[in-house]
Amino acid sequence: MDTTDARNEPVVTSYAKAPASTVTAGGVRYAYRELGPKGGIPVVFFVHLTGTLDNWDPRIIDPIAKNRHVITFDQPGVGGSTGQVPNNIEAMADDAYTFIRALGFEKIDVFSFSSGGMVAQDLVIKHPNLVRKLVLTGTGPRGGKDIDKVIGTTYWDILRATLTRSDPKEFLFFNRNPTGKPAAKAFIKRLQERTENRDKPISTRAFQTQLKAIKNYGRSAPSNLSTLTQSTLIVNGDNDRMVPSALSEDLHRRIKGSELIVYPDSGHGGIFQYHTQFAPAVVDFLAP
Repeated sequence: MDTTDARNEPVVTSYAKAPASTVTAGGVRYAYRELGPKGGIPVVFFVHLTGTLDNWDPRIIDPIAKNRHVITFDQPGVGGSTGQVPNNIEAMADDAYTFIRALGFEKIDVFSFSSGGMVAQDLVIKHPNLVRKLVLTGTGPRGGKDIDKVIGTTYWDILRATLTRSDPKEFLFFNRNPTGKPAAKAFIKRLQERTENRDKPISTRAFQTQLKAIKNYGRSAPSNLSTLTQSTLIVNGDNDRMVPSALSEDLHRRIKGSELIVYPDSGHGGIFQYHTQFAPAVVDFLAP
């Protein structure tokens, strides 16, 4: 394909239609998807515990991809990526850096959710010049109070979901009340909008290793987040059972100049429940 054809190629701005690609670096073949107009600083998405390429809400990605180059990826040992899941968050951040540099980027914006936000924090601390803007949603700082209890919460909600033949994310991400239940069902339905070239689900062993990494992160000494100079947006629901909502306020205190949004009557997946308010807010925040 010549450059004229590439320039005239239609821009994909729907995550359901985003092409699947791979890149090999450090002995790992990374699976990723990209959409939106290429050029400028890309927005790289860091997914949650057990998350694969299929776990991003299109109602959040699509508005960002309207004017920005968006990239989602699978960490080693997850989904379509080869390799092994590390048992610590620091190594996951190293893998993310390897992937980003393999694509040739020297500056990115980061959108992260849950454990992806933990990986993102370690990445920014280790490579401060790589990241321009940082979005931390549903996450907390290294050594944050009760992060290490995520294993018990996760297994309990998986059991509850199994007994009701539901997706565990309905319990883990949303309040079990008249507001949260329909929001959960709508979110799970949106995740099914992509019907072709879907990703592989995470294996049980990879999931257990991720849980161990999060537990270790919660029991580690705190990182010095006062060194962060990136524009940072922190978002959560007011009743996060997985990564306690108070930890978002803790992040806000530790990261100078950060912005904090807390959505009412919502849990870990507050950004998905309030996507109609959150999507335009994050698009504005990420604007060049």
